[in-house]
Amino acid sequence: PMPGTITSALRTAQSGLLTNQAALDAVANNIANVNSKGYSRKIVGIETRVVNGTGAGVQIAEITRAIDEGLLKSLRLESSSLSDYEAQQGFYDRIQEIFGTPADNTSISHSISQFTQALQSLALAPEKSVDQTEMVRRAMDMAQKLQDMSTTIQELRLIADQSISSAVAEINRLSTSLGDLNDKIIRNASSGRDVTDLKDQRDQGIDKLAKLIDIRYFYRSDGDVVVFTSSGRTLVDNIPATLTHTAASSVSATTTHAEGDLNGLYVGTAIAGNDITNDVTSGKINGYIELRDTVLPNMQAQLDEMAAEIRDAANQIHNRGMAFPGAQTMTGTRNFISSSTQTMTYSGTEDTAVTLFDNSGDQTATTTIRTLTGGAGPFTVDAMAAALQTWLQANGTSSATVTAASGNLIISLNSTSRNLGFRDQATSTAGSTQGDATISFDANADTVTDETVTGFSNFFGLNDFFVDGLPDNIFETNVLDSTITGSAATLTFRDSTGLLGSVAIAAGDGLAAIAIKVNAANVTVTASVVPDGSGSRLRFSHDNGASMTVTQASGNTLLTTFGLHNADVRVASSLAVRSDISITPSMIASANMQWDATRGTAGEYLVSVGDDATISALAAAFTGTNSFDQSGGLANLTISFEDYGAAILSTSATMSNTNDANRIYQEGLSDSLQLKSDSIRGVNLDEELANLILFEQAYTAAARIVSVIQKMFDALERTVD
Repeated sequence: PMPGTITSALRTAQSGLLTNQAALDAVANNIANVNSKGYSRKIVGIETRVVNGTGAGVQIAEITRAIDEGLLKSLRLESSSLSDYEAQQGFYDRIQEIFGTPADNTSISHSISQFTQALQSLALAPEKSVDQTEMVRRAMDMAQKLQDMSTTIQELRLIADQSISSAVAEINRLSTSLGDLNDKIIRNASSGRDVTDLKDQRDQGIDKLAKLIDIRYFYRSDGDVVVFTSSGRTLVDNIPATLTHTAASSVSATTTHAEGDLNGLYVGTAIAGNDITNDVTSGKINGYIELRDTVLPNMQAQLDEMAAEIRDAANQIHNRGMAFPGAQTMTGTRNFISSSTQTMTYSGTEDTAVTLFDNSGDQTATTTIRTLTGGAGPFTVDAMAAALQTWLQANGTSSATVTAASGNLIISLNSTSRNLGFRDQATSTAGSTQGDATISFDANADTVTDETVTGFSNFFGLNDFFVDGLPDNIFETNVLDSTITGSAATLTFRDSTGLLGSVAIAAGDGLAAIAIKVNAANVTVTASVVPDGSGSRLRFSHDNGASMTVTQASGNTLLTTFGLHNADVRVASSLAVRSDISITPSMIASANMQWDATRGTAGEYLVSVGDDATISALAAAFTGTNSFDQSGGLANLTISFEDYGAAILSTSATMSNTNDANRIYQEGLSDSLQLKSDSIRGVNLDEELANLILFEQAYTAAARIVSVIQKMFDALERTVD
């Protein structure tokens, strides 16, 4: 029995040596990693070793990490939000650089102010070429500024989309790495090896993943971790999922995720059901998605609204007037898909005087559109063009041509001695009160008015000052509440090839339901619900980019209620001064076609060099207020163009400041949680040195026991001998 007892004592002492050696190793590892990022302090759990109910020394129960899992989860949630704000801040800074403030000489509001001042100066001396040139230069500067702002917005959207792709690649790398670490942890833990360092590595991977996308996770009993998005899509499991996103090569104002132009963020197979783009709520990816699909498109929508209002307000007035002594060629900007069937009708007694002038601005011949067409209408665009051509050829411009065959009304006098002008007035009587004529346009020859426009020249766009050169290939509604429903209607789509198809809409159908029905009808038109500010727009786009019409059946009110119109999207990036005016500023329509009752036998029309009627009206329009529709988060506003420009800049600056304030707050919160976590998981050198002494003494004592037992064995051997 004595040798057995001595042997047991030796084994007990040996366990003390091994256990305290392992504890010393852990302490040494803690001290060595005191400055290692992501390292968690290791705690050695020691317990009594029991054999057959009897104490047989000591052993390592487990090596654990000093962490607070609840705190880590909170930290990851907050760091995910912080990364969201940080991702956006750099973009906001870039936007502020190009947008500036209203007081900056390079801002859009300043450009509008300069243009307005140039209009006012020209109104004082409309015949001065210097002022004409300055006015055109300021108009071009304003249009260029809108283009530059639009270009920057779309460049940033492209960068955001590409950043999503880069983040997806990093997520896939981290997911694979976490899956590998899961396997190592399970394998090593099952064989009794220490896995705390592997868990530290895994925690660092989860930390990085949380900064990229909103995640949730849980641990299984075998020690592996399952990571999924907050919407429930698995990222890390036994078989890690793969995220995919193919970045766009180019982006424009019409490129949207809602319309399918931008690829989704897919978990697994790239099908619609796996697209989590709209489910992501935080992390860098959410910041990029917010920028690409919401923040930047809203800014673009505001610019497009302003550009469209500038275009429409200026053109409405410019079309009323004429340059001295009139025009010899006119090219309309309105697109006709079927000028042989599309009709126009005058309202009430209104009419348009058509007058030829000599090079001195004196009348040589005059008539009216009603006289030429035989009444108020309806008459087709081609019929009106033919009647006008016949009259022009019979009144001093024998080679004149008027045609809409190309899709736009084009008038060419082919004469250097005659000039043409139009004047809307209250009646067909020569010299009656001037005022825009109201014209009803039937786009699909069903006798139902599809659009009402004021001004004959304005209807055709014969004397536009600003042009955008865009086809009528996109129509959209006003900004609507996403829950709105409509009345029953039959929508009909046509282009220059003819009828594309009709789609029946049921009463109670919402925007998404209407879009689904149109897309299912295969009418060469894509319908989509596009976010805009706090609401949405229903948008119809021709698949081939051709001009088209979208009409409703007689008695239907759906499109009227929804405010369907030729979309303003892209206008800011396309707006320009009409090319012949930019080359020859004297073609600015400063004057009006005037009436002098004392001329001739019963009065005549004339154009005078110094007439400032039209240019003064333009100046008044830009100094006064204008009505702007809800767009990009800005409400319906009735303010000046300059003030609307300032509102765009102010909104952008406010959003930037808000994001920065949120970032700073979130940074403080994350830092606070990180500090708490570090205080728990971090290494305290004083504590570790104390543990070092403790385990060292225990090791020394165990070694002393071994030495004593060795002497006992020696004594036993001598006794036996």
